[in-house]
Amino acid sequence: MSHAATFNVRDIPFSTFGSWLDISPVIAQNAYADDLHLVSHQGGMHPVLCFAPLGPATRAGVVVQATPSLLSWRYPQGNAEATYESPDTIRVRGAGLELQITAAASRLTPFSGSYFHRDPVDGAYVFTTYETGRRYRVSILSGTVRSLGDQALGEAERGLVLGGGTWEVAIEEYESARAPYAAAGTFEETAAATAAAFTRFADAVAPWRSERTPAAELACYVLWSATVRPAGFLARPAVLMSKHWMDKVWSWDHCFNALALAAGEPDLAWDQYKLIFDHQDPMGGLPDSVTHSEVLYNFVKPPIHGWALRKLRAIVDLSPEQLKETYDQLARWTAFWMDTRRGDREALPHYQHGNDSGWDNATPFDTERVAQTADLPAFLVLQMRELAELAALLGEHETAEDWTKNADRLRDDLLDQLWTTDRFATRSPRSGATWTSASLLDLMPIVLGAELPGEITSALAGRIAGHLTAHGLATERPDSPRYQSDGYWRGPVWAPATVLIEDGLRRAGHSTLADDISARFRTLCETSGFAENFDALTGAGLRDRAYTWTASGYLLLAAAHERRCSR
Repeated sequence: MSHAATFNVRDIPFSTFGSWLDISPVIAQNAYADDLHLVSHQGGMHPVLCFAPLGPATRAGVVVQATPSLLSWRYPQGNAEATYESPDTIRVRGAGLELQITAAASRLTPFSGSYFHRDPVDGAYVFTTYETGRRYRVSILSGTVRSLGDQALGEAERGLVLGGGTWEVAIEEYESARAPYAAAGTFEETAAATAAAFTRFADAVAPWRSERTPAAELACYVLWSATVRPAGFLARPAVLMSKHWMDKVWSWDHCFNALALAAGEPDLAWDQYKLIFDHQDPMGGLPDSVTHSEVLYNFVKPPIHGWALRKLRAIVDLSPEQLKETYDQLARWTAFWMDTRRGDREALPHYQHGNDSGWDNATPFDTERVAQTADLPAFLVLQMRELAELAALLGEHETAEDWTKNADRLRDDLLDQLWTTDRFATRSPRSGATWTSASLLDLMPIVLGAELPGEITSALAGRIAGHLTAHGLATERPDSPRYQSDGYWRGPVWAPATVLIEDGLRRAGHSTLADDISARFRTLCETSGFAENFDALTGAGLRDRAYTWTASGYLLLAAAHERRCSR
């Protein structure tokens, strides 16, 4: 495995394609344990088992290394290694080291914690965990074992201690019962198979990677390892935003992951695009997020789906049946905005809260949360253009003309009501009052590209350049009094804003600025990894450090740059 695919498990969890498990010291939002834990994402993010050394080995001397196929933690006295045999089974082995595997929570109540016992059927040790509703079986393959807290209730240490020179166990996550464990091969064979599976994925998704794209292989790993098999409310294979605490699929994040996967894994890419539409409500609205055990409708996310679908269709071949179903869903999603988020006397739809825009706390929403921001009609114009093309492909030519007219009208209303002399304003749908900000959100209509008059795209490009730091596009201009270095959408660099604006600038003819934005973001990822967002002035990664849409943003921009260089 190349050096590019080694990583720190404090930043990126050790997992595998299809698994709901990971191994990491990250056990909750911004919570880092001293020891590595087995964490499950079924029913939420839950640390299940703790791996802790015993005897003379101390945490201060440990060196933890990870590649896509092997996790190792080494002490002066001995070492341990882990690899995935399958999405729900992990092999762990050690030599010269006593390792204690215990329940992450020491207290068992009628509603929380883990019950622990030794199964008289096969002699394996089983943790039954309330938080995930699953069982975790530890089968001893070699070495000696000492049990702790077998059948204990209340407060107790529960688990086992492995030793005896060399030892090996298999740990499985399953539901109510399973046949006794039988090894599928040796530890080395298992690790080699996992390595080969990852390499096949990386070769498909990023065949262009080279020394010029040093973060591409690790970006592929972030996507590959964050993919879970269908379970719960996710009826398709799903790329979670992270296997840290952001372990959901939000209703615009999925579009960037779909685009990054499209060329190499078209079926998986299509699943990413469609899995949110699997939960479209009767009024056409999409959920805010979906994960294993919940679907949330309290907010929505911006309608970038038409923009994304046009790009997907340029790569992925869709059947007439897929086109028709997707056309119907996209039309209903568009109608949701135009019918339920637009008053009778209003030309433009509105967001009910910054969360609906995806830019949760961006400064345009400081004045009023219920607001007409310029990005929303811009996205809907692109969506209506895509609906017009789909209708024409389906032979519905009059409907296609209607979508085109609606797009023209909405674009004209956007310019008439929200364009000022050099930027777009935000408007109250209740009072009609308008205001501007130093947020990059005000400049997002650049996504319309050549749809906008040249003087407007030039004005937007000039203002976008004012947001460009050494590390990328700050979401709030750094000289703004409202700028915050770790302010979420009030300053940090984000992948989705970068990808959308870079694409709009390029389609508007401002390719030099687009090239600069792409280069700075790619360098940022190569330096600081794939964090949820980044400090715009220092480049430091912020919040969740293993975010898939950041990895996808890097892959999209790197692949496009490599294509331009090869011409």
